[in-house]
Amino acid sequence: MTDSQLNKDKAPNASAAQEPLFRIEWTDPTTGVKGYAVVYSLMHGICGGGLRMRPGCTMKEVEGLARTMAIKKGLTHAVGGGAKGGIDYDPAKPDARQILKNFVTSMSPLYTAFWSTGEDMGVRQEVLNEVFEELGLGFPNQATINRTPNPAEAMARMSAGRNLRLDGEDLSTNIGGYGVAEAAGAAAACLGWTISERRAVLQGFGSMGGAAARYLARLGFSVIGISDAECFVTNNDGLDVEKLFATRSERGEIDRSALGPNDKVLPRDDCLTYETDLFVPAALGEVINEDNVDLIPAKLVVEAANLACTPGARRRLHERGKVVIPDFVANSATAAWFTWTTFGEIGGESEDSLAKVRSVMSDTVRRIFDMMAQGGIGAEQAAAQVADENIREMNESWGQRYPVISEQKG
Repeated sequence: MTDSQLNKDKAPNASAAQEPLFRIEWTDPTTGVKGYAVVYSLMHGICGGGLRMRPGCTMKEVEGLARTMAIKKGLTHAVGGGAKGGIDYDPAKPDARQILKNFVTSMSPLYTAFWSTGEDMGVRQEVLNEVFEELGLGFPNQATINRTPNPAEAMARMSAGRNLRLDGEDLSTNIGGYGVAEAAGAAAACLGWTISERRAVLQGFGSMGGAAARYLARLGFSVIGISDAECFVTNNDGLDVEKLFATRSERGEIDRSALGPNDKVLPRDDCLTYETDLFVPAALGEVINEDNVDLIPAKLVVEAANLACTPGARRRLHERGKVVIPDFVANSATAAWFTWTTFGEIGGESEDSLAKVRSVMSDTVRRIFDMMAQGGIGAEQAAAQVADENIREMNESWGQRYPVISEQKG
C-alpha cells in the first residue's frame, strides 16, 4: 500500500468529519469556570495551537480551531499537528489571570509533553509567558523546543526571537497581522489589481487587526474604515492608520480623540456592508454568516479572525464571484513563525522573518489561485488541497502520519 493510499484510508470520506485525537473539558476547582482543550493531530510527536479566553467559548469552537491549526501547519510547512485551548470567561474581569493560570496548571502535562501554545483572543502573549515562567514550564512552546535536534540552541533562538522588534513593537505579536497584509497583497496580485487603487475596511483593531491595518496601508491599500468593539470609523480619503495604531488601547479600542477632522463615526456593524474592495474581519468568528452574506460588497475577503465566515457563507461568497482567503491561510504567520524559529529555519534578524512570511504567503496564495482556476473550486477547498500536498511531503520527511484535510468537511 502506498503512502497516499494509507493516508486516504486513514481519512474519513466526505460524509464524516475526522475525530480529534482527544478532547478535554476542564472545570476550574475554585470558580467552576469551564475550559476546553482539543488536540486534533500530532506530527513529530508535537502539536501547536493558542489559548483563548472569551465569554461563551465552547468545545465546538475550540475543536474547529484545532482543526484549523492542523491545516495551517500543513500550509506553511511548519512541523507539528493542530491543537487549541479555550476558557469560557471574560478576560477583562480582575480574576481572569488567576483562572488562566489555573487552566495552564491543569494542562501542564500536555504542555510539557507535546503541546506548544501561544496568545489568542483575550490572552496576551506576554501574560502567557509570565504564567509559564511562574509555573516553571519554560516557554509556552517548550514542547516544540524539546523536539528539536538541539533544545539548548532552539531555546537560544527563541529567546533571541522574542526580543526582535518590528516598527517599535514585538515582532512575535505583530507578525500575524503582517502575514494577513501579505496574503491580501498576494491575492490582489493574482486578481490583477493595482493596490494603490484599492480600498480596505477592517473589523477589529487588536493585535491582529491593528498590525494588518498598518501593513495593508504600507503595501499601498487605502484603509478607509476600521471598527472596534464600539463603533466604525471611516474616511473615504483614507484614515491615518499610523496615528490610530499608536493611540489605540491594549484591547484594540480606537482613541476617539485621535480622529481626524474628516473622520466619521458610524455604528459598529456598518463595517460589514461598507463599500470597499477588500474586507478583513479581524475580530470574532462567524461575523459573515447566512444572514448577512448577500450584503457583503467586498470583492476580496481575507479572514484575519479565526472562523470569521461560516462554511455556508464561504460557499455563498464564492457563488457570488467573491474570493475568500480563509483564516488558516491568512493568519497562519504567527504559529508558523514560532515553529520556523524554533527549528532554525529562518535567520536571527527581523527581516529574515518578514522575508519568509512574504515568500510563503506569495507562494501559497498563488497555488490556491492556480487550483481554483484548474478545478473550478473555491479558495477554501483549494487551500485544503495545497495543505494536503505539503502534508504528504512532510510525512516523508518526519516519518509520521498526519490526517488528510481536504477530504473532511469543515
